Amino acid sequence: MQHDHSAHHQAHGEGAQVHGSGTSLNRLAFSATLHCLSGCAVGEVLGLAIGTALGWATVPTIVLAVALAFLFGYAFTMFPLLRAGLRFGTVLKLALAADTISILIMEVVDNAIMLAVPGAMDAGLGSLLFWGSLAMALAIAAAVAFPVNRWLIARGKGHAVVHQHHRTEERV
Repeated sequence: MQHDHSAHHQAHGEGAQVHGSGTSLNRLAFSATLHCLSGCAVGEVLGLAIGTALGWATVPTIVLAVALAFLFGYAFTMFPLLRAGLRFGTVLKLALAADTISILIMEVVDNAIMLAVPGAMDAGLGSLLFWGSLAMALAIAAAVAFPVNRWLIARGKGHAVVHQHHRTEERV
């Protein structure tokens, strides 16, 4: 008889433990969300600041911000794994599996909010409207990504693949 791990996690709800880690599902999802938020925030802030400072139109500014958010998001996952001696191909696959959905959600949400706030994309770098809108957009994006990250981790996907790999490396 096969044991359904995702049903097991759902049955335990908020306090569910990730098998073998001693870490609650919520804590792991929160950590994964903050990790993705860090990469997204660096890329998003850098991209929007560069585009705004150079006077670029909205679309090229957002394209740059999204590209940099993915770049930094993946880099934040990859660098520790590369330093640990894993091969680049393995690390790239882990980063893509761990971060893509979370980064995509955060980028869609935060850029949609930036576009929805009147004048936010046209405000200068010295404007409270620009920075306040960006901070609000990133916070809301993280809140939207958290339950998705939790759902993915409960099913052994998303950041769970990186954490499973860390546990395997620690046993070696």
